[in-house]
Amino acid sequence: MSEEKGDGTVGKALDVLDMVARHGRPVRFTELLGQGGYPKATLYRFLQTLTNQGMLAYDPEAQVYSLGVRLVRLAHAAWTQSSLAPIARPWLDRLSAELGETLHLAQLDQGQVLYVDKRNAARPVDMFSQAGKVGPAYCTGVGKAMLAFLPEDRLEQALARQSFHAFTPATLASRAALVSELKMIRKRGYAFDLEEHEPGIICVAAPILSASGRAIGAMSITSTTQRNSLEDLEAVAPRLCEVAAAIAADAQAWRFPEQ
Repeated sequence: MSEEKGDGTVGKALDVLDMVARHGRPVRFTELLGQGGYPKATLYRFLQTLTNQGMLAYDPEAQVYSLGVRLVRLAHAAWTQSSLAPIARPWLDRLSAELGETLHLAQLDQGQVLYVDKRNAARPVDMFSQAGKVGPAYCTGVGKAMLAFLPEDRLEQALARQSFHAFTPATLASRAALVSELKMIRKRGYAFDLEEHEPGIICVAAPILSASGRAIGAMSITSTTQRNSLEDLEAVAPRLCEVAAAIAADAQAWRFPEQ
């Protein structure tokens, strides 16, 4: 039996929903059976309930389950109410037209980076980050910009969730190296990604800070080593910080959970 989560039937049903979602594709009953430790009849009952409620969709011809339309509507509502994306959109559009480079907007989620919006460069570059994707915080510009402005207790929690895998030779692959970098970022006011996550990809990132000075998000200008140098990115850092501050000001009327 799946480990007891302390919230009964609802918790178990959500566990089954997570099982389907983790596959990232339509999934058969037999694939789910055994994964969560639920008896066959129990798993079937939860799948039927979730399907009846529109949280899952069932294709009888292919005999597969996938995420349902109701779940998509709920996700969209959550995104609209808790994401910085709707507030930042006009600022991203304006800065994108002004600079012609790739822009990212991100927030922290359980110590990791959740990309919530993106603007492609005039000459797009293939890279990992896309809106909706989750990436590491310790080796990305937006991640480090947000980590640097977390209060001590939240920072400790976030650091404990970092894998410190060396993606490239430039990755800050230890807690000590990252903490040292975060101190410099806090003093400087913005962060860099110097090919730390992907070879050839560099960026400058600025935190989006609440009235109390805590990071509610971050944004970055991203380019390649073939197109721009570190000096080029540092030259636009003041403009990036201006836009980040403008987004923060617009966000004051909204209630975001401080990280």
